Amino acid sequence: MNEFDQFMKHGLKVKNYARYTDDFVIVSGSIDYLQKILPLVRTFLREKLLLELHPRKVEIRSCTQGIDFLGYVVLPYHILVRTKTKKRMMKKLREQVTKFKGGQIKETTLFGSLHSYLGVLSHADAYEFKQEVESQFWYWLKE
Repeated sequence: MNEFDQFMKHGLKVKNYARYTDDFVIVSGSIDYLQKILPLVRTFLREKLLLELHPRKVEIRSCTQGIDFLGYVVLPYHILVRTKTKKRMMKKLREQVTKFKGGQIKETTLFGSLHSYLGVLSHADAYEFKQEVESQFWYWLKE
């Protein structure tokens, strides 16, 4: 993907571009600019890297609607955890508590999972959800 990064940076001279593994975003104040470079990005990926953009995951939208990226919704002045991510987090944490209570995992593994999820939340404006996660975790552990 380094070749793609170089293309974006030097070939298209994209100023506001971020990538993590195979997910990327381009931010611009101009919808016309984004519509103009989208076919160039598709062509580069197809011809040089033999990759295709997912048809349902390409969006051009206003920043005020937020950018869905890596489990977060990035807005101009804050970052939220995506609802689907919150639900998955609670489900997985509940499963870990059940496994711990059944003797399938150790306490260190259980608390490692909790701290991992809290680490994810630390990158977002998620104080209330963090409190909910911790409260629910202790409730499940004691029931």
